[in-house]
Amino acid sequence: MDLSYFFELFLGGMTRGSIYALIALGYTMVYGIIKLINFAHGEIYMIGAFTALIISSVLGFTGMNSILILVISGVLAIFFSAAYGATMEKIAYKPLRQAPRLSALISAIGMSMFLQNYVLLAQTPDFLPFPALIPDFKFLKPIEKILSSTQLVILVTTAVVMILLTILIKFTRTGKAMRATSQDAKMAQLLGININRVITITFIIGSATAAIGGVLISSHTGQLNYYIGFIAGIKAFVAAVLGGIGSIPGAVLGSFVLGWTESFGTGYVSSDYEDVFAFIFLLIILIFRPSGILGRSQNDKV
Repeated sequence: MDLSYFFELFLGGMTRGSIYALIALGYTMVYGIIKLINFAHGEIYMIGAFTALIISSVLGFTGMNSILILVISGVLAIFFSAAYGATMEKIAYKPLRQAPRLSALISAIGMSMFLQNYVLLAQTPDFLPFPALIPDFKFLKPIEKILSSTQLVILVTTAVVMILLTILIKFTRTGKAMRATSQDAKMAQLLGININRVITITFIIGSATAAIGGVLISSHTGQLNYYIGFIAGIKAFVAAVLGGIGSIPGAVLGSFVLGWTESFGTGYVSSDYEDVFAFIFLLIILIFRPSGILGRSQNDKV
């Protein structure tokens, strides 16, 4: 076995898994709070990437340092996507809070299609080049075939986001309110927790993490179009289900497992069956573990 090729696939799978995790967190947090699958979440990821493209294109004419452009465009993409997420929750989901779950699910699918076509009309159906804003790090020169600069930035950024999110959920008043709302929304409201505010904050956080993923993966691949959110969103949803929908550690674990499955499957078998590997593995896991790897049958979560 070629160890360098194995590690290349391993780190490639971690990179994919990191992006899936940043998106899957939004799915699993929203489901954990209001038991809704937000199928428009992938489009927030896409909007974050387009926002960063527009901002970086404008700043590129100033001769500014590429890392500074990446940071500024990334921060603005996060705020813009968070605003989209909060607005989407107010318009499409809050009015259906007491409606049957099927109504909210149809609304989510409708929002997904609306945002896709909105960006399609506002931009273009073609793939657009995304500037390479992450420079080559000299210390990675000996292993650049195994680990690139963009991969390193993606892995480090994902790790930082996971740590900050864990601190937020476990040790802050907002995190405690989110956990209380997840466990029993009516009781949380009786105890003085503003559950509408908690739900909005959940959408904002999930949208922000998705935007980070959109900016990083676009910088890594060098291109994007209006449809990237749908594919990435479906994969992230699979990862969330694989790990246990509603469980934050499960979403992260499921994302890495899915990333490694795709990476090793395409590397050692064929790239033509990349999606097949992902869904076959999902079926195998769910046959033996219907609630997912870290999922639990009772309504707990977050």
